[in-house]
Amino acid sequence: MTDSRSGAIPSQDTQSGSPLHGDGRNASVGHGRGPSPRRRRFRGASINLFYLPAVILLVVFIIYPLLSGIGLSLTNWDGYNDAKSFVGLANYKQMLTDTNFKQVVINTFIYGIGSTVLQQILGLALALLLNAKIKGRTLIRAIIYLPALVAPVIMGIMYYFVFQYQQGALNAVMTALGLHKVAWFNNAGFSVCIIVLVNSIQFVGVSMIIYLAGLQTMDQEVVEAAEVDGASGWKKFWNITLPLLSPAFTTSVVLNLIGGLKLYDMVKVLTGGGPGYATNSISTYIGTIYFDNQAAGYASAIGVFLFVLIAIVTWLVNKGLAKLDWEA
Repeated sequence: MTDSRSGAIPSQDTQSGSPLHGDGRNASVGHGRGPSPRRRRFRGASINLFYLPAVILLVVFIIYPLLSGIGLSLTNWDGYNDAKSFVGLANYKQMLTDTNFKQVVINTFIYGIGSTVLQQILGLALALLLNAKIKGRTLIRAIIYLPALVAPVIMGIMYYFVFQYQQGALNAVMTALGLHKVAWFNNAGFSVCIIVLVNSIQFVGVSMIIYLAGLQTMDQEVVEAAEVDGASGWKKFWNITLPLLSPAFTTSVVLNLIGGLKLYDMVKVLTGGGPGYATNSISTYIGTIYFDNQAAGYASAIGVFLFVLIAIVTWLVNKGLAKLDWEA
């Protein structure tokens, strides 16, 4: 029969089911439940597969070399022959009696802390200056950041010819002024300071960019409220700007500290670790022990020590900065 008003075939009651839609009650319940458990599991597995390339890279280039290094640090392998034997913690004990290792660790902390402090001071000062509306600030930012794009080896060679004794640019200027030449790289103290300075000059642009990002995303309402309350100059910087820059400060400090503690290229090019072992970092000392002394097992032990050192220092710095009461 057809409905006299519309001419349509009336559907069956939804409680009793329909030839076209099946059981209405079951259809509505199934629609509310969403995908079946099997489909949800398949979808979850598909999403997890996207992690696979990253996991493979992590295992191949980080976890496997780390575990291999730990294993080699427990042997007396010379790095060239197949013969090796298990010596336990002998390589780690050797660090305690190594007369050069103490100086190398001190140098590493000087490079890490010295570069970090210089880069924070210069980077923040440049960021505050170039955040103002001055002519050509975009070009100046690019020029300051440009050295960070140069390979550290090239940067080291450039500054080697600045501080070289015979034909160095700095000694040429001093001679023109009637002063005596200085053998900069023959003095361990001068050499360490030069390495810290050159490393800071190269990467100060990174700190500047981080602080600029923090300044440009700062809550301007807070700054304007402080200005209305009469805050200005140093008081405004210390109580308003610096606390609001705490995330940028933490990021810059951690990145610079890690880079300074594992410094290699700059030391190798400028001084080669000399005079003697006086300017070696832990990274360059590992190369010396491995290739010159043919003691790959001991070099691996020092590498494990460097990994643990950076991990502990980074954790302590992060924890300390997180607890720092900026509002105070």
